[in-house]
Amino acid sequence: MAENTYDAIVIGSGISGGWAAKELTEKGLKVLMLERGRNIEHVKDYVNATKNPWEFPHRGGKTQQMIADYPVLSREYTLNEQNLDYWTNEKESPYTEVKRFDWFRGYHVGGRSLMWGRQSYRWSDFDFEANAKDGHGVDWPIRYKDLEKWYDHVERFAGISGSKEGLPQLPDGQFLPPMEMTCVEKDVAARIKSHYKGARTMIIGRTANLTEAHEGRTNCQYRNKCWLGCPFGAYFSTQSSTLPAAMKTGNLTVRPFSIVTKILYNKDTKKATGVEVLDSETNKTYEFKSKIVFVNASALNSAWVLMNSATDVWEGGLGSSSDQLGRNVMDHHLGVGANGTVDGYEDKYTYGRRANGIYIPRYRNLFGDKRDYVRGFGYQGGGSRQGWHRDLAEAGSLGAAFKDALTEPGGWSMGMMGFGEVLPYQENRITLDKNKKDKWGLPVLSFDCELKDNELKMRKDMMNDAAEMLEAAGVKNIKTYEGNGILGRGIHEMGTARMGKDPKTSVLNGNNQVWDALNVFVTDGAAMTSAACVNPSLTYMALTARACDFAVSELKKGNL
Repeated sequence: MAENTYDAIVIGSGISGGWAAKELTEKGLKVLMLERGRNIEHVKDYVNATKNPWEFPHRGGKTQQMIADYPVLSREYTLNEQNLDYWTNEKESPYTEVKRFDWFRGYHVGGRSLMWGRQSYRWSDFDFEANAKDGHGVDWPIRYKDLEKWYDHVERFAGISGSKEGLPQLPDGQFLPPMEMTCVEKDVAARIKSHYKGARTMIIGRTANLTEAHEGRTNCQYRNKCWLGCPFGAYFSTQSSTLPAAMKTGNLTVRPFSIVTKILYNKDTKKATGVEVLDSETNKTYEFKSKIVFVNASALNSAWVLMNSATDVWEGGLGSSSDQLGRNVMDHHLGVGANGTVDGYEDKYTYGRRANGIYIPRYRNLFGDKRDYVRGFGYQGGGSRQGWHRDLAEAGSLGAAFKDALTEPGGWSMGMMGFGEVLPYQENRITLDKNKKDKWGLPVLSFDCELKDNELKMRKDMMNDAAEMLEAAGVKNIKTYEGNGILGRGIHEMGTARMGKDPKTSVLNGNNQVWDALNVFVTDGAAMTSAACVNPSLTYMALTARACDFAVSELKKGNL
């Protein structure tokens, strides 16, 4: 094979990029995986994973200098000194906000697979059929049956723990044993089930944390330090799972510090021929050739790559012929719910630090329920016992009484936070801001996205329903809360290069191929045609595995 020539190029090394590398290499292709940031080696580079809180200069908190250097990250809990180097340097990689959008990024090998929340749920046909039924967006070109075996495939390898519940709106999967609910959660779940006669269900979260040894990885140690990198490999990440599998084949080359500036396109053959790369350390430009290209840079950066490609053919970039590239930006809106205290259980405590919580699947606008908005929401949360950092009456004295009080845990509490679906609005979009450049002189993204009336109506139910369920479960001192629901905070960016049935209204076809260049595949959040209300990463994995299988089959037939 010629120098700088491969069978396939994968742009990005996060959840979907890692899966693309694994699937393509295991099928015999020589693959180049390009990552714009630095390399992070499994275990060796998790430098803070085994540190105790008192080993950090600011006990894991944030400083005024950090707030000044990371103004976007400081908007949320994400800014802290423990994993600061996992987050993107905002001065080097800025963006423009026509309307506020909180964009939390990680530019390194593994991407946000090192920091993700790990909640892993299948979509159902309620989700895949929603656009067609209520007229928002365009119809998905696939249904649950098209992804079912691929959900099986990725769950078996990734290791998803969970309980089988037989819920039509939340299909069961290939699960490892579930984590256990706390005593309070079990009680609240039973009371909710009884009060609503089974119409609402509270289950343990389905999470990509191992509950038993799996695929050569150790089970979860209940440390709850996941976003520092797990030296046990107990949760699914590129580093712990897909990258070792791909490297084992001998078919993968990983090149960090490689910013893909454009996909190279041949207007005569109407195919991509490879990519152009800017080395972020040397500022030198390289070209790499391939038969197929998988774009997995995350929903927003994948759109950036496409927008910056083939502009001599389409002003808006490769995949822009439908005028849908960069449009239909979606996330999940959250920051709304309720919490309260639970009496009793003073003789009970929790086991370890469980890196998981409860989940209440969607029930609104299903099974005969009708609201003044479309789609729905689910809840995440949990019941736990307060520790030493709680408010203490003895704190004023800081004497013996205070020290004695710290030896006993506080009371139990229970909380629920909603995750609501955002509709695919064409006017919610990103574009290239060519007047503003990043450190490397490249145009940055400009965001013009917001929640609209449907989501704002939904948020009222998300808050009130949480309080209602807690009250029905006997929880006391219930307090509701509703934040501003800024997009980006869910860190579930979707849309921008949606799948569809018609090249006039979508960027990708039903096999995740760019209509304008069929040897280019996009299988991360950019491909999503709607958002559902469940965490989307498992669906990215399934879409990627399915598209890789199709791509290799088409290559063998000579169609690509």
